[in-house]
Amino acid sequence: MSFQDKTLTCIDCGQTFVFTAGEQEFFAQKGFQNEPKRCKGCKASKRGGERSGSGGLGAGSGAGGTRELHEVTCSSCGQKTTVPFKPTLDRPVYCRTCFQARRGAGMRSI
Repeated sequence: MSFQDKTLTCIDCGQTFVFTAGEQEFFAQKGFQNEPKRCKGCKASKRGGERSGSGGLGAGSGAGGTRELHEVTCSSCGQKTTVPFKPTLDRPVYCRTCFQARRGAGMRSI
């Protein structure tokens, strides 16, 4: 099947964008049936941030989104630190140093 670039209109901003032949081929290989409805900029803002150039969205990948940090006290040494998750009262929370020390020693409290 031969693909050709198509000009589409974004449903959010109304700007035109190109749905390239390569993108169409990728969609066909993945079995996607619908054409994209949003330009890359609107898709990124709807997702909550821009993708990094590394091709993935992982912790510390510079994904562009803001991460909510919570201030806690380390359960081991008592030092104030921040963590990227909302801690629960039934689980201990450690600073980076204590976490790595416990992890390296093979001590995991579940």
